[in-house]
Amino acid sequence: MARAPFVIAGTEIKAGTRATVEVPVAKLYTHTPLHIPVEVVHGRRDGPVLMVCGAIHGDEINGVEIVRRVLRNSALRHLRGTLVAVPIVNIFGFVQRSRYLPDRRDLNRCFPGSESGSLGGRIAYLLRTQIMEHVTHIIDLHTGAIHRFNLPQVRAELKNPETARMAEAFGAPVIINAGLREGSLRAYADSLDIPVVTFEGGEALRFDEVVITSGVKGVIRVMRELEMVPQKKGPRAPKKRSETAANSQWVRADIDGIMRPVASLGQKVRKGQRLAMVADPFGEAEVAITSPCSGIVICVNNLPLVNEGEAIYHIARFDELSEAEKAMDYFRSSVEAEVSEAVVPVHPWDELQK
Repeated sequence: MARAPFVIAGTEIKAGTRATVEVPVAKLYTHTPLHIPVEVVHGRRDGPVLMVCGAIHGDEINGVEIVRRVLRNSALRHLRGTLVAVPIVNIFGFVQRSRYLPDRRDLNRCFPGSESGSLGGRIAYLLRTQIMEHVTHIIDLHTGAIHRFNLPQVRAELKNPETARMAEAFGAPVIINAGLREGSLRAYADSLDIPVVTFEGGEALRFDEVVITSGVKGVIRVMRELEMVPQKKGPRAPKKRSETAANSQWVRADIDGIMRPVASLGQKVRKGQRLAMVADPFGEAEVAITSPCSGIVICVNNLPLVNEGEAIYHIARFDELSEAEKAMDYFRSSVEAEVSEAVVPVHPWDELQK
């Protein structure tokens, strides 16, 4: 018996086919219509329905490229189940190169949304009714904010065993057992008992080949774990590629000034170790910023001009720091193999390439 078609926004996609659907969102004040592009790959055989989405914050563009590459992966020729790819959720922000919607709302705080609410509420309502409520699993792709570079990492509510399985399968070096934020896509999906993981990597408005490669590999690994695509032939990589952080802590500037970083992204640091120096333009007042704990640096502020209280480093803590080091070592070696022919930015990945 043939598998039933997949229906989205009034469009039917037959089993064994793929189609791009333009889901109407709204109009600009110029009366120009805007659509959320969605590509559906509907396998011939039954299986999970996985949504992979990017740019819910419009300036987080690494996820857009990750989705594009996943859609061109040869493994999809043998797809079991359905892949629903939404490369650009916040089309307004993407067009304006902005994290936010035109009314300055954060779309990732607008779920579950409302048919007659704010612009963010209406887009959230559209996404959940047209797409989210028809899927079984979700991967939500993000980057760091502007001027902040995130180490590739997965954030998930690990109390859900299926979510934990996806997080481990993704294979980012660090997993953050992150609580749910009210109004987020992740929180709403969890309320529907849909397993969901968030991948973070890189910086807003910047492509990074290491992050993109990590994201593509992670999505395909999750699809293999869900038995949506065949297992990779040849020697298998270590099952445990990630280490789960016990918690994490932001480190903030003690004074206003110009920051000179010392610690690098992905570096192991010890409690009390110097992370950066902050000084006034003349160098008369200079303060060392030290780590409040031992752990791995998972985010670095790339803007040297800092204000007092501004977050400049994010440190992930681990019960077994030595195991986290092993995960980082595996990530470094696998990244070098994957991007050996690509142009990789020197900063902040210099330490990872050593």
